[in-house]
Amino acid sequence: MSNQLSILAPAKINLFLHIVGQRPDGYHLLQSVFQLIDLSDKVLLNTREDAQIHRINPLANVPPKDDLVVKAAVLLQKTCGVSQGVDISLEKNIPMGAGLGGGSSDAASTLLGLNQLWNLNLSKRDLMDLGIQLGADVPFFIQGNNAFVEGIGEIITPIDLPIQEYAVVYPGVSIPTKEIFSSPELTRNHSQITITDFAEQNSELIMLQNDLQEIAEQKYVEVKNAIEWLKSLFPDTQPIMSGSGSSVFCKIPNTIDMNDCISQLPHKWKFFKVRSLMQHSAYNLVPNSNLSSKSLFSKPLQGSRQVG
Repeated sequence: MSNQLSILAPAKINLFLHIVGQRPDGYHLLQSVFQLIDLSDKVLLNTREDAQIHRINPLANVPPKDDLVVKAAVLLQKTCGVSQGVDISLEKNIPMGAGLGGGSSDAASTLLGLNQLWNLNLSKRDLMDLGIQLGADVPFFIQGNNAFVEGIGEIITPIDLPIQEYAVVYPGVSIPTKEIFSSPELTRNHSQITITDFAEQNSELIMLQNDLQEIAEQKYVEVKNAIEWLKSLFPDTQPIMSGSGSSVFCKIPNTIDMNDCISQLPHKWKFFKVRSLMQHSAYNLVPNSNLSSKSLFSKPLQGSRQVG
């Protein structure tokens, strides 16, 4: 078996995000549709004969104890009693603190890749229940389908979404997820919808809202500026923020000259023309059996940053 594996870690956008309640332990209850997009990081894993877990190119200002790919490898190694280690290299293309799920996707790809390299043969359910200890979005990336997501992020219902091109703008500011979720001004009682409700509104091109957007705009003017910038370029669209920000996105009209749009991009912003994905490129790396069965490793959520 190979001792090296390269695996993509795709970003996601939230086609809507509603906060429908809050648990006594502080975790927020949400409803959202997560759409995978073809903006991806790349995780390169090289197994070691010793038990060391070594990050080859650490992120600036991110200590190992906060590095999600390191935490994912340590969690899997300790849980399964693995004697091998790994060298981890990460090609980072997804902006940090952008609401695009980059860190969670990197962690998920690390778990998926090491499950194969270390020959652990864990099911997707096992990996998802390990992943939720790292963050509420990690199980979504492990299961690998676009999905209607509920609860604190652990209730995942795969759905089919049409292929669509989006303009994604990162306005040069990183937003801590916890800061937005902990705001006392955040509305936490949005009426719940069903998958059918979403399908009907999506087919009628009604853009649902992100309940975190108003708070993010109040705290970070860059988010509001990015929304207005996209509206000025694409007046027939309804840009919204992804996740807890700071990235915003909209569908791309067929008549738009993208080169002209990019040339108008403000300094320090990033513009991505992306295409939606049907599923994670590593979808078949782990068999899909036993997704509904109880995992061997079920534990309370520990790593999410959406407490507040």
